[in-house]
Amino acid sequence: MGGKILIVDDLHPVFKEKAAELGYEVNDQPLISRAETLAIISDYTGIAVRTKFRIDQELMDAAPNLKFVARAGAGLDNIDEEYAKNKGIQLINAPEGNRDAVGEHAIGMLLALMNNFRLADGQIRNGVWDREGNRGWELKGKTVGLIGYGFMGQSFAKKISGFEVRTIAYDKYKTGFSDAYATEVSMEEIVRHSDVLSLHIPLTTETRQMVNAEYLLHFKKPIFFINTARGEIVDTKAVLNAIDSKKILAAGLDVLEAEKFPLLGAQSWYKDLIESSRVILSPHVAGWTFDSYRKISEVLAGKLAAL
Repeated sequence: MGGKILIVDDLHPVFKEKAAELGYEVNDQPLISRAETLAIISDYTGIAVRTKFRIDQELMDAAPNLKFVARAGAGLDNIDEEYAKNKGIQLINAPEGNRDAVGEHAIGMLLALMNNFRLADGQIRNGVWDREGNRGWELKGKTVGLIGYGFMGQSFAKKISGFEVRTIAYDKYKTGFSDAYATEVSMEEIVRHSDVLSLHIPLTTETRQMVNAEYLLHFKKPIFFINTARGEIVDTKAVLNAIDSKKILAAGLDVLEAEKFPLLGAQSWYKDLIESSRVILSPHVAGWTFDSYRKISEVLAGKLAAL
């Protein structure tokens, strides 16, 4: 295709190198601001972004030559997809690049919760030796329920299969996807059978606040809950209430409704969240390993070549 690409985020250099080999002129500006981007984007045929700012109507209108947006990651929720489609702007992303990272992180969180790693570690550091209070659960024989069976859900299912669990998955947009690692089921079966619930769905108008008090009420057994997808899918206060009522045994949250400070600290539920011994938190890094940093750029470059 050729043309000029503006990189506005921190991407592994391999993307720039491969794009240059394809004949693109690449301007790598990882520290550029939105205002600075708006001032120069009219000269570019492509923009590459992670999460710095939204690629919205304002930005696309300022870029009459824009042919594609390269999203260095999986979700496209920071891009106005509908407007891009109307303008004939192609969107490429790289869920293949961080699926292994997300799968491993989700399992790490789950094992930490089921074995009380955070609680036990904190107690010993404070002079408490409590074996009975830190008795854990084994994964073997449990039913793991997945919502979403795309790249992330499949990666998680494959990795957790070695623990001899039964994995069931619901995906509203796919059918006939049962494989060696997961069995396709209805949402009714997810809420009836799951001992573990893990989310692997994008943020859309349909999924926003999907996991709320009413949704959690339907689960027949207490569950371990993992979210490495998007924070806005979950009503955090409802999760904390479900922990209090023991509907949720413990929760691993890599993503939150509000992220970064000071915004996160200003949330009404923040104090309860950080005081809960039944929650493990990480700062939206499930898909962001040293390995995925490179893999994401390699995947993006491959899709750029196929444009």
